[in-house]
Amino acid sequence: MAETEKIRIDKFLWAIRLFKTRSIAAEAIEKGRVKLHGVAVKASRAVSIGDEYEVKTEARKWVIEVTGLISNRVQFSEAIKHYIDKTPAEELERIQYQAASFHTGKRLSKVGRPTKKERRDLDEFQGEN
Repeated sequence: MAETEKIRIDKFLWAIRLFKTRSIAAEAIEKGRVKLHGVAVKASRAVSIGDEYEVKTEARKWVIEVTGLISNRVQFSEAIKHYIDKTPAEELERIQYQAASFHTGKRLSKVGRPTKKERRDLDEFQGEN
């Protein structure tokens, strides 16, 4: 890709696979979840090499530096060559902890419907037989 060609930020974020669709990327930009130097950007903003963006997705917060321009969506192994992930370590730790504790597939203890024993205890406490 030629260095002089301009790439929109919504298209770039979609191409490097931070967002599943370009419309989701544009919506996130519209809601102010993409910032350059702490200032929200517009979807039509041209991306330049060396720009550092803060991006909030549903899953996590990213801090990326643009190292190459790309306009078409490519596989992940190719896409990661076009940016450097500068996300702070504490954010990565929070994501790791959340991932480990969130999707276990089991119901959390003491949450939800009471067990049969708990129902009996409640009935006894309330004086019902």
